[in-house]
Formats: sequence, structure tokens, C-alpha cells
Amino acid sequence: MQTFLLVLAALFPVVNPPGSGLIFLGITRHISPQARRALARRVAVNAFFVMAVSLPVGALVLKIYGISIPVLRVAGGLVIAVAGWRLLNEGSSTTVDDISSEAPREDFADQAFYPLTLPLTTGPGTIAVMISLGLSRSAYADAGQDLAFFVATLLASLVIALTVYVCFAYSDRVQRVLGDVGTDILVRLTAFILFCLGMQIIWTGASELIGTLMLQKAAMAMPR
Repeated sequence: MQTFLLVLAALFPVVNPPGSGLIFLGITRHISPQARRALARRVAVNAFFVMAVSLPVGALVLKIYGISIPVLRVAGGLVIAVAGWRLLNEGSSTTVDDISSEAPREDFADQAFYPLTLPLTTGPGTIAVMISLGLSRSAYADAGQDLAFFVATLLASLVIALTVYVCFAYSDRVQRVLGDVGTDILVRLTAFILFCLGMQIIWTGASELIGTLMLQKAAMAMPR
């Protein structure tokens, strides 16, 4: 239970299902509620598998390809910032009448994993959290407790995925309450927040890279 609550508390603010649901609504507001719920189900399933796989094999994959977590943050932050900027400017040039009902459904079905799941829902921050949990656990855990830790983490990831589905599938109710104008304002606001979030992730990763570079220079400058 302690591990379950720890993982849940670590993942929820990073994934942020309510905030991501508003962004999901802005991207998919031109499709039907039924198609949106089906897409939300796929995104939730994908998000669960991203979290579940990142725990045991994330660190191994990064090590094999020589990718550090700061670089992962910078790359993911760039993708998020670009998506936020595109969504922020889309409303001025795109109207509901310009888009047919069939084309968006096909396009969004292809985008269920990228970019709707990765990096918009479970991005570099989520992967970094899962990798950090796995590394910290392997550092001090007894062999007999590994299974319990893994099960508790999977349960917490499942709860997050279910929350993602609920927030995404029923995000259209926000549109009914706010109307078209209110929804457009809210979408632009969340798009700007998404852009800022991407820049923050980039800054965090870049700061870590710069800090590592400064430490290396200081170590080389020390007299031997």
C-alpha cells in the first residue's frame, strides 16, 4: 500500500489527466463523442503499457542506446512545445466546416500512440519517474520484495490509466457547458500551458546537461 500510494502520488501530477483531458478535447473537438471515447480508450491502454514497460526496461533501453534522462527530457520537451504551439495557432485558421467527419477519425486513429499518448499523456517526465523508481528500488530492495513492488506499481499505473480514460472520454462535457467560444478560449489557454510545459521540460533537461558539463570542466581543471 505504501508503494502504491508513493507511485500514485509521483505519477498523477506528472501525467495530469484533468489538464491533459482539456488538451485532448482541443485536439479532438471535431470528431464525434463516440469516436472520442474509442480514441480515449486506446490512449489509456497505450499509457498503461508505456508506464508498465518503462519501469523494468526503460533504464536498460536508455543504457543500450547511450541516451541520458536529460537528453530524453530535452527531446520530449521539444515535441510537447511544438504540439502546444501548433494547437495554439490552429483555431485561427481551422473551422469545423473545413474538416470532414471521416478524415479526422482516420487521422486520430493513426495518432493514438504518437503524439496523443507519447509525449502528450505519458511523456519524458512520466518515463523519467518510472525509471527513477525502478533504479531506486533496485538499489536497496531485497529479492523477495521485488514482486510486491512491481505489482503495486502496476496497480498505481492502472489507476492512472483509468483516470486518463475518464478525463479524456468525457472531456466533451466541458464543451457543452462552456459553448464553442468558451471552449476555444479554454483550448488556447491549455495550449499555451502545454507550450510552457514543453519549454519547462526543455529547460530542466538543458540545466542538467549544463550542470554535468560544468562538473566535467571543473574536474578537468583540478590540479593533479
